[in-house]
Amino acid sequence: MDGAVIDRDTIIKAYFLLGFSNKEIRILLAYEYGIVVSERTMKRITSKNGLYRRKHYSDVLDIAVYICELCKSSSCQHGYRWMYRELRKAGFNTNQETVRILLGVVDPDGVNSRKRRRLRRRQYRSKGPNSVWHIDGYDKLKPYGICIHGCIDGFSRNVLWAEAWSTNNDPTVTAGYFIETVKRLDGCPERIRSDEGTENRVIEQLQYLLRLEHVDEFAAKNSFLYGSSTLNQRIESWWGILRKQCLDYWIQHFKNLKDDGYFSGDFLDKNLVIFCYLDAIQKEINDMVENWNYHKIRPSKNSECPHGRPIIMYAMPDLYQVEDHLKPIANNALRLCESECTFKGDSACDKTIREICGILMTEFAWEFPPLNSQLCDLYLNLRREIKSELLLQ
Repeated sequence: MDGAVIDRDTIIKAYFLLGFSNKEIRILLAYEYGIVVSERTMKRITSKNGLYRRKHYSDVLDIAVYICELCKSSSCQHGYRWMYRELRKAGFNTNQETVRILLGVVDPDGVNSRKRRRLRRRQYRSKGPNSVWHIDGYDKLKPYGICIHGCIDGFSRNVLWAEAWSTNNDPTVTAGYFIETVKRLDGCPERIRSDEGTENRVIEQLQYLLRLEHVDEFAAKNSFLYGSSTLNQRIESWWGILRKQCLDYWIQHFKNLKDDGYFSGDFLDKNLVIFCYLDAIQKEINDMVENWNYHKIRPSKNSECPHGRPIIMYAMPDLYQVEDHLKPIANNALRLCESECTFKGDSACDKTIREICGILMTEFAWEFPPLNSQLCDLYLNLRREIKSELLLQ
């Protein structure tokens, strides 16, 4: 019994530090863990653990130092709301206004840059969670060997997957992302929207198969929509946010490598980028997805567009007076779909190059560095040694 209480309190503390309200924490406890907590009990637990929102603020100097360190060590170009959540996760007790002011002092260039990149968005309407999934590939890192594919729920804007790998050209790989998500949710969406890219053709066929026995108006071939990128605005908009918060650093980093003559675009250099950088980029994308799904979307001028936290909007449609449109799937159809997919393995890097890199790292006692900014040294060292060996042959 004591162990259960400790686990419950730990979960509550984690959600509290992410900025969730007491009501939202109670909803997530019930939905994700089956733990029902009264409002009075919530107040008692937060008080016992010293979790306060409007008192016992952390020292402003400590906060400023942490923001400086985060700006130097992270490739993410955070706005003040994102920075606020990072501070809460790190255990600081502060408010958004303090973070906004400090960020303007610590990173004025970044603040001005973000102000210049404001987007005008089209109005959008969706009937509820899993009514429409928007899928798309992101190829800004493709010239360097890394491709990204993602999916977002149209109603809640909850990101369902964002995967970095060595290819988007193989449609069975992107189909693997889709089927893994369908298995996790135990159902498929009512419809999927995509642009005309060939990487989604297998997903189209699998969606047809999973929806074949359904009888609603969007069953079978009506369950997949093709259109221009402007009609796929949910995922296109999120790509812009992902680039601003995370990927722009990597795009500029690889461009600098190329301009300095350390990346030629050949088979070796692309695989060395995959070997050295892919896991770090995927981790940053995962962190970005978690932050996005837990952050609070503010009300917009579009009255039909819901606001709140994507994870809450996706998991609790009743709070927004809408229905979940997730469709049941047959086990035999799912097994057939799995046989048509290629799932991510242990490494996207070429097997031979991966083995050579492993030997060199063992020989020279090299390790993957703790900071992403230091990955360049590993890449350059491996590239130098392999190219020198090739010249000797």
